[in-house]
Amino acid sequence: MKLNGKLDYLELPATGGALDSVKSFYSAAFSWSFTDYGPTYAAFAEGLDGGFQADAGEAPAKPLPVLYSESLEETLDAVESAGGIIVKPIFAFPGGRRFHFTDPAGNELAVWGH
Repeated sequence: MKLNGKLDYLELPATGGALDSVKSFYSAAFSWSFTDYGPTYAAFAEGLDGGFQADAGEAPAKPLPVLYSESLEETLDAVESAGGIIVKPIFAFPGGRRFHFTDPAGNELAVWGH
């Protein structure tokens, strides 16, 4: 049952012919699967929680999707092997550790774990 105001869906850009490369990247790096809805849209169902960052020095300029990993080092290797670009190497933050990367469409995401 959905609740009013619940963050329910995250849509990321994959323009400029990047859709196939983005799907390949997330499949290789994170084992995501996709449902295609025509030639220009692919949906995924991989879970969603969220938070807001009020520290101006830490806050991203735009929304930052954050994925979870049980092994950051292995996931970082998988991201690089799949063609992701690491933009912030693994660092500690209150609650765990994380790194940031860009995907083939230029979207910045982070991966966190303990």
